[in-house]
Amino acid sequence: MALGDSVLLTYDALAGRAARLATALRDTYSLSEGDRVAVITPNCPEYLELLYGIWHAGLIAVPVNAKLHQKEYAHILSDVDASLVFVSESLHSFVSACAPSSCTLSVIGSPDYAALFDAPASPITDRAPEDIAWIFYTSGTTGLPKGACLTHRNLLTMCHCYRADVDPSPPWRAILHAAPMSHGSGLYGLAYVMEGGVHVIPASGGFDPDEIFDLVEAWPGTAFFAAPTMVRRLTAHPRPAPGTPLRTIIYGGGPMHVEDCLAALHKFGPKLAQLYGQGESPMTITALPAADHMVEGSPAPRERLGSVGVAQSAVEVRTITPEGQPCAPGEIGEIVVRGDSVMRGYWHNPAATEETLKDGWLHTGDMGVFDAAGYLTLKDRSKDVIISGGQNIYPREVEEVLLQHPAVAEVAVLGAPDREWGERVEAYLTLTPGEKADTAALDAFCLEHLARFKRPKRYHVLESLPKNDTGKVLKRALRKRMKAALGA
Repeated sequence: MALGDSVLLTYDALAGRAARLATALRDTYSLSEGDRVAVITPNCPEYLELLYGIWHAGLIAVPVNAKLHQKEYAHILSDVDASLVFVSESLHSFVSACAPSSCTLSVIGSPDYAALFDAPASPITDRAPEDIAWIFYTSGTTGLPKGACLTHRNLLTMCHCYRADVDPSPPWRAILHAAPMSHGSGLYGLAYVMEGGVHVIPASGGFDPDEIFDLVEAWPGTAFFAAPTMVRRLTAHPRPAPGTPLRTIIYGGGPMHVEDCLAALHKFGPKLAQLYGQGESPMTITALPAADHMVEGSPAPRERLGSVGVAQSAVEVRTITPEGQPCAPGEIGEIVVRGDSVMRGYWHNPAATEETLKDGWLHTGDMGVFDAAGYLTLKDRSKDVIISGGQNIYPREVEEVLLQHPAVAEVAVLGAPDREWGERVEAYLTLTPGEKADTAALDAFCLEHLARFKRPKRYHVLESLPKNDTGKVLKRALRKRMKAALGA
């Protein structure tokens, strides 16, 4: 484990700290098998010792996005009935103001936190492959986060698929945690633990292009996971590609335009690999490895780069018709997945589980098409999710907030193409009679109720919203209007 270019922990030391933390979790906090422990912090060196200490004690980890709104924290911690929350000092007051009274908070890096590691080491608690290891909160169609229950088998399968399909490489390499460890970077970090790789945490705890370039220079052979937004920023940065070997930039979590992909390949060389997955099948549906990004000699380079690759080794992936029949190559259908990476179900949400897991298949809600060679291209998202900078944003959640503002009579929220973020949130609204458009006030109102990245970047005030005969807003008409305004 390294912070910047400084080594902090060996694996022997990490194992010892996890074993001692496990004892403290049981003795100091009186936790028992299956209890949930949340982690809310920007990336930090303690992240791995927390995950493995939680699992060592037979508990369930609930890593949470450090950029959420207080209302979202309150919902997640209540929904999962978290007994304990490990939180960064920077977020302690923010989280403590919204956490349920049943939650105990421990500040990472505090003297009390350090005292937990004075406990004696305990033996590993036995857990079955189908026991829950990680509850991954992913927004649902209603906008309320749902907890995807990922088992130890799910995570093991994901790790094997990483090495088999996404980034085959020799051991002892480094992973740079530039993206949130509560999501893709932390999940892929487990594959590096399996092989004894180096974990490099940026000192900033986040994503800074200059810092990323410096760390790649300091740790030759580094790979890292990045949202397409991050790849675009690195490509556009004036610094040249690192002079030392860069292993792989693994991207996913949102659309990557072909032109952006070609620009990144031009700057970094054939160092890109793509994955397509969901929280319900973490990082493990399809993959487009570096070899498939090599444009020269490819029979259909642009089409190939516009795809999300082929099914990963441990899963079956198909597209189906509305009637549930398999689609032929070239026919668009809903993407469904089954295999050992697919979640056990949603935490305490049998209705959502039944809707998503049918006859052993995960119904992704995404639409796609396979070509004759087995490459999958995404076409649409039937769940209407907006993906901005790798973050999921659900229109209904934003709409419900805006409708609470007295000036807003009606609203429809859509995702507009954005070269920087992949998509941006835009709101189309009508005003309550007598009210005037004040986008600054609407923006301030959204920031009171939503995470910053979810607020609309643009507001369009209309005389009326297009509707059908039953009064339902026709978003397809608004999308047509948007495309016309963009010249698409």
